Amino acid sequence: MQNRHNDNPEATVATPEIHPLRDLTPAQFMALGGNAVVYIRPIKGAQLSELITEPDFEDDEEFQLVVSADGSPLLVTDSPESVAEWLADKSFGVVSLH
Repeated sequence: MQNRHNDNPEATVATPEIHPLRDLTPAQFMALGGNAVVYIRPIKGAQLSELITEPDFEDDEEFQLVVSADGSPLLVTDSPESVAEWLADKSFGVVSLH
């Protein structure tokens, strides 16, 4: 806690706490099960083109991006059904991002 008003010791402002999971090393993250979690998010072709240079994507076309919790892309597809099919035989914990 930080005192912002020297004349009033009871007037304090809480300093923001840093979440302990933000600074994990890759090894620490994997030990917590980071390799068992993926997230899914829709992504427009324009954004996807910034990540993948080939092939060209239509700017307004929407895709589904599956990414491991450590940020590594695992799958890009054009439908949620394709994601569900791909995940069917895997044992990932899944989080959807919007």
